[in-house]
Amino acid sequence: MPRLVPGLVPALAASALALTVALPAAAQSLLFLAEDVPAGLNYDGPAAAIPTSQTGMVNLMEPLFGYASAGENEDGIIVPNFDEFEGRLVESWDYDPDTLTWTLNLRQGVMGCNGAEFTADDVVYTFARAKSVSGAAPIGWFLSNVASIDGFTPDVFGDEAARELGDEVVALDDYTVQIRQSEPNALFLPVMTIFGLHIFDAEEMNANATDDDPWAHDYTNNVNVPSFGPYCLESWTKNEEIVFTANPDYYLGAPAIERVVMRRVPQSSNRVVVLQTGQAQLAQALTPREYDSLRDAAGVAVGGVTGNENLFVHMNFDVPPFDNPLVRQAVAHAMPYDQIIANGYFGQAERWPGVVPSGYPGFHLSDNQYDQDPDRAAELLAEAGYPNGEGLDAYGDAFALTYVAEKESTLGPIVNAIQTALREVGFPVTLNPIPQTQYGDRQLVQRDLPFAVNDQEKPIGVDAGYAIQLFFVSPEAGGLNNMVNYRNEDVDATWALARIEPDTDTRNAQVAEIQDQLMADVAWLPVVEYRTQWAFADDLNGMRWHPDNSVRFYDLSFE
Repeated sequence: MPRLVPGLVPALAASALALTVALPAAAQSLLFLAEDVPAGLNYDGPAAAIPTSQTGMVNLMEPLFGYASAGENEDGIIVPNFDEFEGRLVESWDYDPDTLTWTLNLRQGVMGCNGAEFTADDVVYTFARAKSVSGAAPIGWFLSNVASIDGFTPDVFGDEAARELGDEVVALDDYTVQIRQSEPNALFLPVMTIFGLHIFDAEEMNANATDDDPWAHDYTNNVNVPSFGPYCLESWTKNEEIVFTANPDYYLGAPAIERVVMRRVPQSSNRVVVLQTGQAQLAQALTPREYDSLRDAAGVAVGGVTGNENLFVHMNFDVPPFDNPLVRQAVAHAMPYDQIIANGYFGQAERWPGVVPSGYPGFHLSDNQYDQDPDRAAELLAEAGYPNGEGLDAYGDAFALTYVAEKESTLGPIVNAIQTALREVGFPVTLNPIPQTQYGDRQLVQRDLPFAVNDQEKPIGVDAGYAIQLFFVSPEAGGLNNMVNYRNEDVDATWALARIEPDTDTRNAQVAEIQDQLMADVAWLPVVEYRTQWAFADDLNGMRWHPDNSVRFYDLSFE
């Protein structure tokens, strides 16, 4: 049925935010309330780690490959089949194991938002940009490295000549591309589904390049990201809203929902109120209690999956005293796990027993676990030279527990519980909420957060080994988002073997060995895994979970 969105959202209760949204009448329009809007649309930029920025990217851009569907779960959410790939911008493909070469036959007649036709030049441009490592966060390079594409090695960071794309990615004609690997690696296809290798419209990118910025990072950070996706950018006001309009020439068919307004509403309680008025049709990042309150609300549905979302505590190895393993272990034994599950997640979370999502292939349950034990935490602190916490005040801001300010409604009870429990043992913990954009930059680019709570990191590649390379392998060995500056030569060496190991049992054993080491070192302190959920109008169909946890508006339609 047509969806007519009212012109105004009325003023809310005195304690809530007055929210005005103007949407023109359209056959199908959607108002999506989120904790923020994209801070950037450049996946090689500082906003790449921010979930709402990823939502912008995946709705404007298009991948070479995707996952097939495995059907619906008990909530009616469509879930992927991680064992079956489907071509997206690629129509068909072939792999030659003798030459380690992938031949990609591209779809013809695919049109972008700017009227340009998709060709092999756009694929070559995308990989050339990735190899340039010219952005603040070289995610395109990292994914190419994870996939063992020839030439995408850490040498690019020290050798300008190594940043030039050679014959490892070539256009054979307008609609055929060959990509050569340096070694056999089963992660090639999974990596190609991830937003950090979605394809740019090379013509439009070059039109917005400058001598100082030949790869148009400023343009994609602040203005637009041209591609071949289902939606085009109508307008974008940072910290307020972003508006998407359907690409009528999208190769899979024009989207059912013609216009989407993604509006920033920082307080989750306000998102709940507006959703219940019926003037918004989709909301995310609510608290577990708020999701519970909406399950029986008229006109509203709640659905979700147990996927890859988690919460962990981040301790920076480059910041004393967190370079001391005894201090890290003491924090681990002081953590109020059960209280966080009961009061922070209202029972809708479980202990996370590892640093890899427990449902991923290759996950290993290590014997190295840390239950809350204040007496053991005190013993470890004393052994480290800080009895009852004496001497820890000398470390200044190291114990300022940082978290995303926009997530106060969710994270506030959790960080307060952590602060109380750790102070009882002797840690001089203070709380440090900062804006999400600042958090993302300091985590992904600066890597200088000493002590933090993180609930927005997830390995989008569905594999334990992918998670290991992303978060724990040293940068010199191909790691990218090693936010805690963890370095272990044995981990690097074992992963170098595991990433090319063809035998599944042998590879799993190697990956398990790494996970044992990470847990022993408390590389991260895993706390809980929690359910990914959304609240939405009960006549909104097609909700689908993707490993990046971003909603694809193309999936959606109204009854």
